[in-house]
Amino acid sequence: MIRGGAYGDNTYMFDSWSQAPAMDRSSKNGFRCAIYPEPEKIPEEAFQAAMILGNPIIGGAEEITKQKPVDDSIFQIYKEQFSYDKTDLKESVESRKESPDWVLEKVSFDAAYGGERVPGFLFLPKNAAPPYQTVIYWGGDAPVFQRSSQDIENYYETKMFFSFLVKNGRAVFYPVYKGYFERGNDTLLAIIEMDFSTHQWSEVHIQQIKDLRRSIDYLETRPEIDIQKLAYYGMSFGSMAAPAVLAVEERFQVSVLIAGGFGFTGGMHRPEVNPIHYVGRVKLPTLMLNGKYDSFFPVETSQKPMFDLLGTPAEHKQWKLYETDHIPPINETIRETLAWLDRYLGPVK
Repeated sequence: MIRGGAYGDNTYMFDSWSQAPAMDRSSKNGFRCAIYPEPEKIPEEAFQAAMILGNPIIGGAEEITKQKPVDDSIFQIYKEQFSYDKTDLKESVESRKESPDWVLEKVSFDAAYGGERVPGFLFLPKNAAPPYQTVIYWGGDAPVFQRSSQDIENYYETKMFFSFLVKNGRAVFYPVYKGYFERGNDTLLAIIEMDFSTHQWSEVHIQQIKDLRRSIDYLETRPEIDIQKLAYYGMSFGSMAAPAVLAVEERFQVSVLIAGGFGFTGGMHRPEVNPIHYVGRVKLPTLMLNGKYDSFFPVETSQKPMFDLLGTPAEHKQWKLYETDHIPPINETIRETLAWLDRYLGPVK
């Protein structure tokens, strides 16, 4: 058991638990010794894999898998929550700057609710010809603690999780979802980080998914984007959100989910956003990459149930486990993600 993160971890790992094999000597942890003066008095459960404090998977895999998805008529009602009027986007390019690897545009457009604006960052590759294959990114929840997206090209998620996609010749769009960066505040932070079973959490999450769908509306206005070759790329929270995203948004052709699974903080989701009603209705090719010792999304109670219940045909879904905790090895993430996108979208031209 390791307390705290490493330089290559998500920022929110600084006060979290991680797990690793007893003889693991990776760069993420140091060397520690322990002496048990009376080992016979230590209960066996003390040496079992622990669940991260504050993020229990209620009832384990049995509790998740014994739930029954709603029928199609009720699901259609749930799905309608994510619909909205296709009003004028009133889109704007707010800034544009170039680097050796990409052109970065900050854009904005009207949200589907509340008179708000949705900022977003469009990374356009310089080593490929348009129209570009495009990846929409939804990462971890670290941005709910950060109030500005300024200097996004140097943000740690950009460098760790998707800059390689742009360097490979694909465009990446990173929307500023409800509650993230400058669209966040202390009230929204408390809602997003609290009990998933609340009405407030469900309402914010539905707005976040509307932000993503509205982002695709925006990309459809850009002639340099190949909207027929669109991928969803979720990391951590973004992977956990994938069942609802991919079941209600039909414009994606492929998905990659990093460090995710079923997640429940303090309680089960409300029925209208419970992933059990969505996951079996996901049909598109999906790659899942996970750490074997992930305490946020444990293998048996989170990762495996999500993979098994995906409605994607067996030949078009893969799940790979690595000897890490929350985040799989970055080099493996790059290799497997590019191979998966090449397989289903075709190589970049």
